[in-house]
Amino acid sequence: MKNKNDQTAMAQLGTAIGVGLIAGLAGTIAMTVCQRIDMEITGRKGSDTPATAVREALDIKPVSESKTKELSSRVHWVYGTGLGLMRGLLSLFGIKGTAATTAHFAAVWTMELVMLPSLRVAPPITHESPMTIAKDAMFHGIYALGTGLVFDAIMNED
Repeated sequence: MKNKNDQTAMAQLGTAIGVGLIAGLAGTIAMTVCQRIDMEITGRKGSDTPATAVREALDIKPVSESKTKELSSRVHWVYGTGLGLMRGLLSLFGIKGTAATTAHFAAVWTMELVMLPSLRVAPPITHESPMTIAKDAMFHGIYALGTGLVFDAIMNED
């Protein structure tokens, strides 16, 4: 039989996971809307980097361009939603509000800056233009802010 402390800890963990996933989905929606607006304004095409990263990590061959676009979209949504878990875990360590959103942004963007070049699907940041870096930071900032706002609103945290 579990004691009350174990039950409370499990409830807190479950809540952090569930709310983190919901918040991660909200952050992904916010980021996606902004990226689509940018694509409309600039005429740039959607990225196949998510599909390419999965292929590189799992050592699989591309099937077709339409499947690549579909896989990229799915990876984008699953990855963004899943990264909301990080936001939930921060709250379990007592990191909340602006500090948690800032830490979440730093972790998410750093992961991208390290992971994508290591998979050879994106150049290192030192080979990117200032505009590309600024847009990438902005999109990830929008993701972290959207995730943080939703997480804090649901959890009623400041």
